[in-house]
Amino acid sequence: MKRIAFTIALAATAVAHAEPAIVYDAGGKFDKSFNEAAYNGIERFKKETGTAYLDFEISNDTQREQALRRMAQKGADPIIAVGFGHASALEKVAKEFPKAHFAIIDSEVKQPNVQSVLFKDQEGSFLAGWLAATTSKSGKVGFVGGMDVPLIRRFQCGYEQGAKVANPKVEVVSNMTGTTPSAWSDPTRGGELAKAQFSRGVDVVFAAAGGTGIGVYQAAKDQGKLAIGVDSNQNHLQPGTMLSSMLKRVDNAVYGLVTSAKNGSWKPGLVVLGLKEQGVGLAMDQNNAKLVSDDTKKKLAVVEADIVSGKQSVANYTPEAGCKY
Repeated sequence: MKRIAFTIALAATAVAHAEPAIVYDAGGKFDKSFNEAAYNGIERFKKETGTAYLDFEISNDTQREQALRRMAQKGADPIIAVGFGHASALEKVAKEFPKAHFAIIDSEVKQPNVQSVLFKDQEGSFLAGWLAATTSKSGKVGFVGGMDVPLIRRFQCGYEQGAKVANPKVEVVSNMTGTTPSAWSDPTRGGELAKAQFSRGVDVVFAAAGGTGIGVYQAAKDQGKLAIGVDSNQNHLQPGTMLSSMLKRVDNAVYGLVTSAKNGSWKPGLVVLGLKEQGVGLAMDQNNAKLVSDDTKKKLAVVEADIVSGKQSVANYTPEAGCKY
């Protein structure tokens, strides 16, 4: 009996001191965008609680399943997969470790031990489009997406709709960087696409492309144009050039996931974060204060309120229906 009790005590101690784990998507945790937002969230948890964590940066798709399985074998809890690219790997690994808690950002995995977090990217992108068209002097705004997938098409669709609500005559020029994960970390290509758009008269460009956006912002600075960042607040990267950043609060999502696991309130299922839940929005700070007038901010607040109340509907791109607004 004593041996059994000792074993149970050891198991309880292991669970109580389990470290959370995070597996980043392509582009690395210091991409200054999507992955870095996740990193900031788990770092905040570490600083507040003193709890260490495990992490891994994939360099190719085959490592997704290996990394998730390794974290589960080490007893990490919860294990957070950052990015839709982890979905199929997580589906498999979650079944292998039914007692472990998993989470995924930007996709839904329907398993009893997985919490899925999605964002209404289209709502934040709508605001970005509205601000771009309101600010543009040429009547032409641009969009540079990363990997050509439904998620980024959702950004594009919301951006186009927001721009046309602000100015029905606006022209939206759009390009995707590529069709493989390398599209998230190709700043050279991002710069080339931005320059091509500027040559067509675009004077504000929104990049939803992870690390590739760094090249877009540099091109905008070099040519005296404006750019809008994504996911993290990127206004500080090129002050005076960054009109704003479309915030996707992956940091808050990750922080909430690890905190709920620690205090015992973690639950499986789907969580969707939009403007109402403060999951998306536009960054306003000292770096773009001179670019966005108080009058524009007041009008933007009205647009936000209309979206939250349902007065302004926002199109949600799907592969089946496309972009309809």
